[in-house]
Amino acid sequence: MELLNNLMTGFGVAFTPENLAYAFLGCLLGTLVGVLPGLGPVPTIAMLLPITYVLPPIAGLIMLAGIYYGTQYGGSTTAILVNLPGETSAVVTVLDGHAMAKNGRAGAALAIAAMGSFFAGSVATLLIAAFAPPLAELAFKFGPAEYFSLMVLGLVGAVVLASGSLIKAIAMILLGLLLGMVGTDVNSGVARFDFGIPELQDGVGFAIVAMGVFGFTEIMTNLEQKENRVEVDAKIGSLYPNKQEFQESWPAVIRGTAVGSVLGILPGGGAVLSSFASYTIEKKLSKNPERFGKGHPAGLAGPESANNAGAQTSFIPLLTLGIPGNAVMALMVGAMTIHNIQPGPQVMTSHPELFWGLIASMWIGNLMLVVLNLPLIGIWIKLLTVPYRVLYPAILLFCTIGVYSLNYNIFDILITALFGIIGYVWSKLKCEGAPLLLGLVLGPLMEENFRRALLLSRGNFMTFIERPLSASLLGVAALLIVIISLPSLKKKREIFEEN
Repeated sequence: MELLNNLMTGFGVAFTPENLAYAFLGCLLGTLVGVLPGLGPVPTIAMLLPITYVLPPIAGLIMLAGIYYGTQYGGSTTAILVNLPGETSAVVTVLDGHAMAKNGRAGAALAIAAMGSFFAGSVATLLIAAFAPPLAELAFKFGPAEYFSLMVLGLVGAVVLASGSLIKAIAMILLGLLLGMVGTDVNSGVARFDFGIPELQDGVGFAIVAMGVFGFTEIMTNLEQKENRVEVDAKIGSLYPNKQEFQESWPAVIRGTAVGSVLGILPGGGAVLSSFASYTIEKKLSKNPERFGKGHPAGLAGPESANNAGAQTSFIPLLTLGIPGNAVMALMVGAMTIHNIQPGPQVMTSHPELFWGLIASMWIGNLMLVVLNLPLIGIWIKLLTVPYRVLYPAILLFCTIGVYSLNYNIFDILITALFGIIGYVWSKLKCEGAPLLLGLVLGPLMEENFRRALLLSRGNFMTFIERPLSASLLGVAALLIVIISLPSLKKKREIFEEN
């Protein structure tokens, strides 16, 4: 009964004209970002982060959330019709989705993707509503030692699930932690690592780093690519799957939803890992694995359901523990801190309208995305013909205005440009920016809880091991490090990096 009352509160917040408008705007931008190759949820949210400063907290978070799960819908459109994944999680969708389109079943493929995404998104939202309150109550029992150990586990999980070199991922995490130490020390009030620059005494702005590493870097990387005119080589046809397609797709939708719901909670998991895992499972379980890659509905339905479920359940650790599981969730933490909202279990008690309003908006957003994606397919495909050289000046201007509007300081723009150049070099060296962002977000929180735990234990470092829950979390983190250090897994990561 309490859950229903909370959901009614959430729908009351989400159904206001203002929040409905921002939910629609987020879904619209998310679909657009998903359709256009080269963009993605991380750079887009990084660009829009400063705008949330002038928006009400609920409206800003609803819009950013809509962008994130909206990209999962939009990415499937170009993957199916033009063999071009607009979003990373849609890479697997290309395999059977485009094959169905070439077989004359493009409309059915789009419908299967949309319906699977809607079902998975709805179920994942229900899971958030059901499991977030108990997890938040458990989190209230955490002390500083447990929070520190939990953040260590989160960073280790991000390293484990990052692609490419293990050393590079660890280096990016450590660099993020170091950047988080720049500024005035909370306990002593002494400025540290500011190099005598007054603007750095408040620390390196999260939005500034995110905008440079993801926004500016993305622009430079895309300008390197040769522009090609996109042509749809398949007719849309009927949007109704036939009986066989429906029978083959619905079990995959259920399995994909389950896989995505679980993997989305893991640090560094989310939509991409969920879609790849779902495709592998469907191919293993199939009686006719040779059909995969040739237009099998299960090869489309499973990953599309998984990536949407994974995108939405990644909100669970953020809303309940205050731990961002991926780069997008780290940006959501930034949006909360802009409005002086401390992410974690206290959000549910101190800002219940924000917590339940965000959850209710996800249901509304999923419904909006079905309406946006299927009837407007023609418009989305036409947008692919717009040359990037026309888009990037507007994106660059938008980013610059957004950074300046944070503190009305030219220095912030210079720092953003510097991180843009550094981020571009990192991309050439195949160093991911997401671990850096997680380190920057969690670093100050880790330091605060570490020092608080030592104060309470009078300098006894054994407090992190003597407390059972803290010791268990550190044990899991150590186990993950051992597993990822195994020669067979290291070799696979190196092969993935080379490709």
